[in-house]
Amino acid sequence: MTRVNAPHPAGYDGGLTTGAVARLLGVAPTTLRSWERRYGIGPAEREGGRHRRWTSADVELLMRMCDFTSAGLPPAEAARAAIAAASGGGSAPPGATRETRPAPARPSTAPGALPVGRGRTEARGLARAAVRLDARAVEDLLALALDRHGLVGAWDEVIMPTLNAVGRRWESSGERYVEVEHLLSWHVSTALRRAAVGPPPVRGAAVSLLACVPDENHTLPLEALTAGLMQRGLPVRMFGAALPVEALEEAARRTGPAGIVLWSQGRATASRPLAQRVASIEWGVRGARTTPAVVLAGPGWAGNQPDGVLRPTSLAEALALLSALASR
Repeated sequence: MTRVNAPHPAGYDGGLTTGAVARLLGVAPTTLRSWERRYGIGPAEREGGRHRRWTSADVELLMRMCDFTSAGLPPAEAARAAIAAASGGGSAPPGATRETRPAPARPSTAPGALPVGRGRTEARGLARAAVRLDARAVEDLLALALDRHGLVGAWDEVIMPTLNAVGRRWESSGERYVEVEHLLSWHVSTALRRAAVGPPPVRGAAVSLLACVPDENHTLPLEALTAGLMQRGLPVRMFGAALPVEALEEAARRTGPAGIVLWSQGRATASRPLAQRVASIEWGVRGARTTPAVVLAGPGWAGNQPDGVLRPTSLAEALALLSALASR
């Protein structure tokens, strides 16, 4: 698959700093410095003889190397292949200097790159880091995205495009990319838990219950919703994957939630009778029974929801809806 070129960020033509290049490609700055020292993959120019400034040709060479490492080549071999491709097919030793290499004429076609559609530049870097199984870079890029764009922005424009790209590649390649999906999912979950920090719970706010329907194991969207509610100081109980309906009923009667969110990733797990059963849960004193608002989330519910339920279509919409329910 042909690599999708990342868009040029502001200041690209004038040279990028090492930090900016690291974010663009999804590698740690220390990795870039190591590649320069070991393989001669470094910036051609320095400001004042000291500060690294990466030109478009420098970054293109790095993109080639990332493509080759994503395809499974060891870094030393990937560096030689990238240098050879940039110089029109000739070979170059790992220690070749950058100044002797001409700028590449066209993008690399090494397999392994993941197209992330309209995702931000950080999504492309995150996808590259995930394919390389570079856990440190994945962790750093997720933290940076959450800090820079906030939870909703990072989820919509960085995390979800990357998860979708990995999922599409896994579906089209058999089991080949399952390790990439597992690594990325684990680090996304860790990043969301770290982001789930906010003020003390709002006094008097009603709790929200979040659970995947039985046989559903995709929890990350609910983890993002949990983090968003906690950032707002709203009480939440997150039950995770494949919660039996009897357990959900018991939890609802014990906590008296304003809303219950049921996540379904695929149509096979979405069940209208299940949603209707949850909507019929009651608690409270006799004569003054209360029922929860049922919130159906996830693509599995498309065209398959009963009347009277709520159906947000984005993280921001779900947060606004549950915030309103909690304050009633």
